[in-house]
Amino acid sequence: MPKILAIDYGAKRTGFALSDDSRIFAFGLSTQETKNAFTYIEALIPKEKIDTIVIGMPKRLNNEPADITPRIQQFKNQLRNKFPDLKIEDIDERFTSKMAFQSMIDSGMKKKDRQNKATIDEISATLILQNFLERINP
Repeated sequence: MPKILAIDYGAKRTGFALSDDSRIFAFGLSTQETKNAFTYIEALIPKEKIDTIVIGMPKRLNNEPADITPRIQQFKNQLRNKFPDLKIEDIDERFTSKMAFQSMIDSGMKKKDRQNKATIDEISATLILQNFLERINP
């Protein structure tokens, strides 16, 4: 079965996570500079046999779009244009960065390592994907 790629898009860095072949588990993949994200995805799609991309859409507590949402929407549209055969979904990503940071604390990660924002982005992408997988596999 093809895999699912999750993206935690950010202004500077973008986190990536990938599902297993059975689409049950999410695994952190990497964090890339956002300017290189599209190239990274282009190389990854055929290599990992991806047929679905899930993008985290940040919202405010009042359910309004976050400031970065238009940039994410633009990125999503570029993906649709470049990869018309892929299924591209978005999912509410409220609190994923906070949850990622908390999971780093809970796992016993040292304070110095927790300050690495790239790690938070990768864990956030993993949380986005796991949330999506739980939604499609009730």
